[in-house]
This record gives sequence, C-alpha cells and structure tokens, in this order.
Amino acid sequence: MSRSAIPQATLLLSLFIAALLVAPLLLPEFYLTLLNYIGLYAIVALGLVLLTGVGGLTSFGQAAFVGLGAYTTAYLTTVHDVSPWLTLPAGLLVTALVALSLGLVTLRLSGHFLPLGTIAWGIALYYLFGNLAALGGHTGISGIPPLQFFDLELRSGREFFYLIWAVLLTIILATRNLLDSREGRAIRALKGGAVMAEAMGVNTPRSKLVIFTVAALYAGMSGWLYAHLQRFVNPTPFSLSQGIEYLFMAVVGGVSHVWGAILGAGLITVLKQWLQDWLPSLLGKSGNFEMIVFGLLMILVLQRARDGVWPMLQRFFPQAPVHGPMIKAQALPRRPLPEAGSVLLEVTDACKRFGGLVANDRMSFCVRAGEVMALIGPNGAGKSTMFDGISGVDPLTSGAVSFRGQRIEALPARAIAQRGMSRTFQHVRLLPAMSVIENVAIGTHLRGRKSFVAAAFRSDRGEEARLLQEAAAQIERCGLAEHMHELAGSLPLGKQRAVEIARALASDPCLLLLDEPAAGLRYLEKQALAELLRRLRAEGIGILLVEHDMDFVMGLADRVVVMEFGQKLAAGLPDEIQRNPAVIEAYLGGLE
Repeated sequence: MSRSAIPQATLLLSLFIAALLVAPLLLPEFYLTLLNYIGLYAIVALGLVLLTGVGGLTSFGQAAFVGLGAYTTAYLTTVHDVSPWLTLPAGLLVTALVALSLGLVTLRLSGHFLPLGTIAWGIALYYLFGNLAALGGHTGISGIPPLQFFDLELRSGREFFYLIWAVLLTIILATRNLLDSREGRAIRALKGGAVMAEAMGVNTPRSKLVIFTVAALYAGMSGWLYAHLQRFVNPTPFSLSQGIEYLFMAVVGGVSHVWGAILGAGLITVLKQWLQDWLPSLLGKSGNFEMIVFGLLMILVLQRARDGVWPMLQRFFPQAPVHGPMIKAQALPRRPLPEAGSVLLEVTDACKRFGGLVANDRMSFCVRAGEVMALIGPNGAGKSTMFDGISGVDPLTSGAVSFRGQRIEALPARAIAQRGMSRTFQHVRLLPAMSVIENVAIGTHLRGRKSFVAAAFRSDRGEEARLLQEAAAQIERCGLAEHMHELAGSLPLGKQRAVEIARALASDPCLLLLDEPAAGLRYLEKQALAELLRRLRAEGIGILLVEHDMDFVMGLADRVVVMEFGQKLAAGLPDEIQRNPAVIEAYLGGLE
C-alpha cells in the first residue's frame, strides 16, 4: 500500500475538525441544534462503546446517569445559587457515587440478568426524578443559568457548539489513550477473555467497575451540558426509552469502535428528525411511528451488520498497519527465584466434584524449583481440572494446595498469579482481534502500577514502554519475533500455543503450568519448545506439564505422575513409568 495509515488518519481527522470549526459560521440554527444534540448523544454512546462494545457489559440505564448530571446542576444553580462551573465536579461526584453503588450490586449479575438489572435501576432513577418535589416533580426545573466564559455568556446553540464538541473530542482522546494501555488491555480482555485475564493477575471485577463508572461519568458530563444548553430539565429525556436509544446509537455506529459513537449518534438523530417530519404526513396522523422504524432497523443491523456502520466505512479507507520502532526502556525488575530443588508447589488430597462426578480424587504430588514434572493420563483423567484447581480458575472442593510455603487453595486466580504462578490453557485463550504483542503484554499486567487515570492522560508512557519491551523479549524468546504485530487469531494453532507460553513468561513466574503446550506443533517446533523448557528449568523455574505426546514428555520430564479416573495411578522417574505394568495397561499401550 502506497500510503501509510497515520497520514491518512491524520488527514481525515484534520478535515473533520476543520468542518467543525467552520460549521457555526456557515450553518443555519436548525442544523447547529442537530449537531449539538449529536455531540451530546455521542458522549453517552462513547461510554457505551467502552462499557458494552469493549467490556461486553450491556446497560440500558445510561439515560439515568445523564439525568443525574443534569439535575445536580439544575438544583444547585437554581436553589442554592451555585456557580455552574462548580456544579460540574459536584455532578460528576454524585454520578460517580451512584454508579459505584449500583455497579457493586449490578455487576455481580451475568448473562441476561445484567441488562435486566440496569433496566431496573434506570426505571427507579427516572421515577425518582419525577416524584421528588425538590426536583420539580414531572414539571421539572426551569431558570437554569447559562454558562459564562469571562464576559461571554453561552445562551444560544451557536455559542454552545464549540464547548460540546471540544468536550466530545477530549473524551474521545482520553478513551483512545485508555484503551492503548495496560489498563486498557485488561478492559479489552473482559469480553471473551475474563478467565484468562484473571489467571494473568487482572482484577476483572475492578476493571468492570472502572468502565461502568467511567461510562456513567461520560453520561453525567453530557447531562451537565444538556442542562445548561436547554436551561430547563424534566424527567422525560432520562427515561428507559432514551437509554435504549443510546444503546441503539452505539450498536448502529459500531459498538466496538470509538468513532462509531459519533457516527451512530449522527445517523439516529438525523433519521429520527427526518422520520418525525415525514411519517405523519405519509400516514395522516401523528405518533411515535419512528420507534417502529427503529425497531425494524435494529433487527436489520443485528442480522446484517452486527459490527455497525463504522467498520463498513473503513473498507473504503483501507489502512496498512504502521508500527513504530520499539522504544528502548529500562528492564523490568525480576522476581528472585527459589533455591533449586526446593518445593514450590505441594498438593495434598485434592478433590474436585461436579455434582456426583469426581474429577479429582485425593490427588497428592509436589513440584520443585528447577524441575519439569509431567502430569499424564488418558483423556478425561482430570488433568486440566487439576490445573484449574491449583491456579484458582476453578477452586478445589477440598484438599490443600501450598505454593512457596503458603496455602493458596482459597485464593482467587489473580492472587495466586501475583505470587509467581502462571499458566497456559488446554483450549487456547487468546484475544484474536488483538496483536500478538498485545496478548503477551497482558501477562505483564501485574508488573505495572499506573492507573486508568494515568493512562487516559498519557502519563503512563514510560511504564508502558517497559511492559511492551518485556512482552517483545518473551515473544522473541519463544521464536515468534516475525509475528509480533500480527493478529493473534490469524496464527495457526501451534503458534498460538507459543504465544500463550510467551504470555505466561511475561508475568515473571517461578512456576509454570503448561497444559498441552506441544499440541499442534510440528516436529521442529516441538524440539524448539523442549529446548526452551530446558533453559527455563536451568534458570530455576519449576514446570508442571500436561501433555499427550509421550516422546516429548519422556525426553523432557524429570518426574512423571500418571492419572486415571481422577486418581493418581503411579508416580516416578520416566523410565520407571514406562516399565510400570499398570501404566502400560491403562495408558501407554505397551510403550517400552
């Protein structure tokens, strides 16, 4: 491709900003009003892009948060004569406190219960606005003062235009900064990768609460602007139907795309205005007929363009990926490894039951620093279940697990990862739409400290360079340097497993749990993997390995534990296991 993505994107953005700058000078009042509302709606829709499109959490209640921002400033300015600029932090504070309270309860729900929960509190807040006498009831609050910059009062939509769009563009920049960061990778992992993220040390409940609150703050900001643009508020714009419309805007524009929020808000706002003018004349009577059209349009979008309109437009402006040189940064500190031969992991009488099925039955074994211990057995023997119990992904029913001398069986996966245990999965758990280096960088999450606020303001760049440098080093270590910037989903299965190993190494572990790492690898790739594991063993890292390739296992493992029907069948050196009659009969099929 002859043109790079950066100049093309910069050109389009420059043209867009130029159009915004001249719009108030050229357009009549009606179109400026439409653009103002598009900007206000896009701010709310942008929060839904972060919450629903990126984080996978569906909310129908964002209109209620818009109402919180609007009513806070309306009440404080009209009843207590507070300056409008002071009501902005007050409105955001009220919105944040309500969002945190609701999020702590609502985000415990999953599946269809989560959106039902947002509907419940959305309706509750709507009726609260309409029934509180202090907020004017259903009549609302009028006489809200205009915003003022020094001697300039923003009384008209033309004067308000630049403020709305400056706020929107600032929020877009902050959102893009957030998503391009350590915290952003954690947020992007919530949708389809929460189990993996927890195993890499990400506090997924916290990440969910962060994006829920940030989306609410975006809505609260929109409400504050709306109140001072209209200078009047009542409950109607903050109803459940408006919350559904906000979600519709995000979905139509492209719910996973930041710029899709503006596109969706623009399309729905213009279409709604057009339908309200055209349908009554066509049908001969007035009514909310546009909602019928919107319902049919939503069905069409969900069937034919689930990713929204923005990705369809991007096809006309193809962009070649551009990757700048890796910034040289100070290396991340390393975890001191235990003394070779010391016990890293000790499992005692571990049991895991699923109803009447016993997947692990009184399993006991240990793994030492600087050794490779293999856990083998037929399909269904309970090996991966054992991994899940050890790593906290699916806690054991009973038994004890000690890691580096501390009991961990009651700890969540992220807390176990923080102590120096990392793992791969039997079924590869990568984020296919993210690049290889981004996937591996999720493994460095625990080695960073910068918050989402620092990411939004771009003050995390030094730490981010160190994390990406570590990810790149582990990718090269696993022989994937030429695939570093490719999408993880485009790689063959064998290389995807290598990406998982690189991600696990990026967390700086002292114990690796590798679940069938050689599956899907060619002969030379297996040899390279075996050599890598030997080097890790020599460095003092303990490795617990599940694998079905017996040549690979017997040529690498220091000790072997054999499982059958969830129980330990045998344990010993590889040569002993190969000669064990019970093992030969149950699993190895006569291998000697």
